[in-house]
Amino acid sequence: MITTLLLAAAAHAPSVIDSERAFARDAQRIGMWSAFRKYAAPDAVMFTPQAVWASNFLKDRKDPPRSLDWWPTQAFVSCDGRTAVDSGAAVDGDGKPYSFFTTVWQRSGGKWRWVYDGGMSAAGKPFPVRSQAPVVQRASCRAKAPGAPVIPPLPLTDKQARKTPEDSGRGESADKSLGWDWKVEKDGSRHFRVFLWTGSRYAQAVYQLIPAK
Repeated sequence: MITTLLLAAAAHAPSVIDSERAFARDAQRIGMWSAFRKYAAPDAVMFTPQAVWASNFLKDRKDPPRSLDWWPTQAFVSCDGRTAVDSGAAVDGDGKPYSFFTTVWQRSGGKWRWVYDGGMSAAGKPFPVRSQAPVVQRASCRAKAPGAPVIPPLPLTDKQARKTPEDSGRGESADKSLGWDWKVEKDGSRHFRVFLWTGSRYAQAVYQLIPAK
């Protein structure tokens, strides 16, 4: 009964695809970094290439004259519909292929906020056409998910450690049907994984290796 009610509520809320598209439209309307600030969760993380708190990176940052434009091509959604990971492609102000992105979203109070945003160069890679419909995969609601095999959290022994993100991070949906983790190496290369509950096991849905520039 609880799962049925959660799914019914999710059906009437904006999807993560809707929110990603609104995010991209606002980047054109109000400026790229202004849009990033508008949709960011308080604890959102970005990469420069090391992990930084988005609130620090975006604070007082001026919008570029022309924003990137982007669109989602794939999404992984938790059973309860409140957590999602999407990915897609971005073009520069001239419409030329620029990058691929991955964003982790969480929905609270009917609004989606991103908690992780990272990109990688599109150079030398097949670039998707904008007209293709995004592929959306939802976690199974059969059987209770035990928790994704993400990188275990490190103990925080230093109070100062909370001032900057660690070199690795992890998270999962409230119902444990979707999990993700990431790790940044000293050279700036980054690993990102997503785990989607199938009803009997976790499928490693995405593995992304982003080399240092």
